[in-house]
Amino acid sequence: MSGTLLLGVVIGAQGVRGEVKVKTFTADPESLGDYGPLQDAGATKTYPLKVLRLSKGDVVIARIKGVEDRNAAEAMKGTELYIQRSALPQAGDGEFYFADLVGLTAVMSGRVLGRVTAVHNYGAGDMLEVKTDSGRSAMVPFTDDAVPEVDLAAGRVTVEPAFWLGDPGTEEDRKAEAAERAAEQAGE
Repeated sequence: MSGTLLLGVVIGAQGVRGEVKVKTFTADPESLGDYGPLQDAGATKTYPLKVLRLSKGDVVIARIKGVEDRNAAEAMKGTELYIQRSALPQAGDGEFYFADLVGLTAVMSGRVLGRVTAVHNYGAGDMLEVKTDSGRSAMVPFTDDAVPEVDLAAGRVTVEPAFWLGDPGTEEDRKAEAAERAAEQAGE
């Protein structure tokens, strides 16, 4: 688990008085400023930030101390905003920081599918990106149905076969999965 977590990224300027638009990665976008000053990726600069209002979805309009005009706000575009993990609350049961999911092994029916390389949200819900040994990537919905088990201690997530749309594996793997599905259906 990393020592810092990405909470947001400046995506542009808002108006002429130095306000910035920040895409947040927090459960409550308006809480972005509640954790104290944020920092850049290298922890070389800190950014005291005050959220002014919610914009659209997970974007907030904020003021960063020292950013006084549009030019300074535009210069902030692309700046990633991090916080020390210790400043955040512990994740509860069934809750995860996305950073903790990246790197986990994805398994299905005891077979390794690959590794989680990213967590995305394109507007319809969270998706795990799993890169297979063949180098291909597959997207898996990060829902209780599709990923019924996340075991951080063991370093793995379990993916249900119905939701795996990635590399089907070897012919032997496909036959084993088909036999397993047939056995499950026969037992119903």
